[in-house]
Amino acid sequence: MKKSVWLHNIRSVYNVGSIFRTADAVGIDHIYLSGYTPLPIDRFGRQRNDMNKIALGAEQSMSWSQLKNIPEDITILKKNGAELIYVEQDKNSIQFDRFTSNNSKEIVLAMGEETEGFTDELLQYADTIIEIPMRGDKESLNVSVAFGIAAYSVFK
Repeated sequence: MKKSVWLHNIRSVYNVGSIFRTADAVGIDHIYLSGYTPLPIDRFGRQRNDMNKIALGAEQSMSWSQLKNIPEDITILKKNGAELIYVEQDKNSIQFDRFTSNNSKEIVLAMGEETEGFTDELLQYADTIIEIPMRGDKESLNVSVAFGIAAYSVFK
């Protein structure tokens, strides 16, 4: 089974760099980037020093690609056997540690924009929505921290 990550509209290059580094540690095979998520290279094709500062080279060793036609690209992934697991606070979510895979060809762990998450339009493509319970006063975790918790649980 291929283990993948989809980062959609993550605005902070530091969060993206942190996710690349954690994805490497978890053993992720591929990272899909879409929307305004910063790429590991700038518009001239040069490595980004700001991402390297956090990712420590994982942005160079990890396989990644850019999805440019959402939702068409997501539809193609699903047709090719991908199971999309969204990390999101939603009325249809299950607790993150209760997730079990359908033994798909590819599991894609999807992380959305830091403050707003995924739009309703994109949530409709989720096969499963998982949520990390919040027991304190804060309503959410930083996206890179949430990714680490979810990735180690989903890809155990």
